[in-house]
Amino acid sequence: MRHFLNTADWSRAELEAMLDDARAMKKAPLGDALKDKSVALLFLNNSLRTRTSFDIGARQLGGHAVTLSPSGGMWPLEFEDGVVMDGEAEEHVKEAATVLSRYCDMIGVRAFPKFVDWKEDRKDKVLNAFAKYSDVPVINMETITHPCQEMAHILALKEQFELEGRGALDGKKYVLTWTYHPKPLNTAVANSALMAAAKFGMDVTLLCPTPDYVLDERYMMQAEKDCRANGRKLTVTHNIEDAYKDAEIVYCKSWGALPYFGNWAPEKPIRDAHKHFIVDQKKLAMTNDALVSHCLPMRRNVKMTDAVFDGPNCIAYSEAENRLHVQKAIMKALVK
Repeated sequence: MRHFLNTADWSRAELEAMLDDARAMKKAPLGDALKDKSVALLFLNNSLRTRTSFDIGARQLGGHAVTLSPSGGMWPLEFEDGVVMDGEAEEHVKEAATVLSRYCDMIGVRAFPKFVDWKEDRKDKVLNAFAKYSDVPVINMETITHPCQEMAHILALKEQFELEGRGALDGKKYVLTWTYHPKPLNTAVANSALMAAAKFGMDVTLLCPTPDYVLDERYMMQAEKDCRANGRKLTVTHNIEDAYKDAEIVYCKSWGALPYFGNWAPEKPIRDAHKHFIVDQKKLAMTNDALVSHCLPMRRNVKMTDAVFDGPNCIAYSEAENRLHVQKAIMKALVK
């Protein structure tokens, strides 16, 4: 039995096979690969695309999805082992995961970090607890990484470059750029984008305002390892012009600086001073006709201008659509 917790746990060949399957199902969406199968979708945080695409995807393959959330009457859960449960939690994850495993064939988990202590949040306790105690495959629907999103992202890039006759992803300059947001956000999408771009053979540039915004060393090291294995390089820069020059892909995302995790007041002035990192036409003109995308939801004219988002280079809608197809492929792979 395998889980789908991070793309780092799967080889490029395995991921490519899932993407090929996703493409096939995009052309012929209905099937019976999940006939008489069920998936429990546990949402501890908000969702629009993830909830909808998993539910529809399971149904299109003949299966059934059950959505669970705290607001929907689910018992508060305890995720620490060996604790005296005299607080708010009514049930331990061990019981919840075990029982759900007897009802369902897969469990999807969305649980954002608490944004208080990164040393604790980086342990990914909720996801790992379900993986530990579940007897069926567990899917990461976004915790401190977001592998489903990045599979959709990679598929959208492949499709668009092929449509334009611009070849494969290998060797292309991929820029992951930080953008301003009024709130400090999760690093999950950025972590996964960094690793996915490296795994799929691209030259990866991380653009962020200061060294404080460099991502966690776990993901930087994984990306560096994959870049080396593919004969590529990972570059970190704080210079907008250097990053955008000749870029073929620009992926924008906002995230909070890890050294300020849980103490966001001193970080806000740094964030506020870098609103000019917005993806706009002037920056896009520096690139090699780069494809641009974002995971959504996105604040228009904060992270990316209307002109860029609604322009011909942006593939965010295709990426969002591909969530449905790649997640069907992931579920199929896990129940084989």
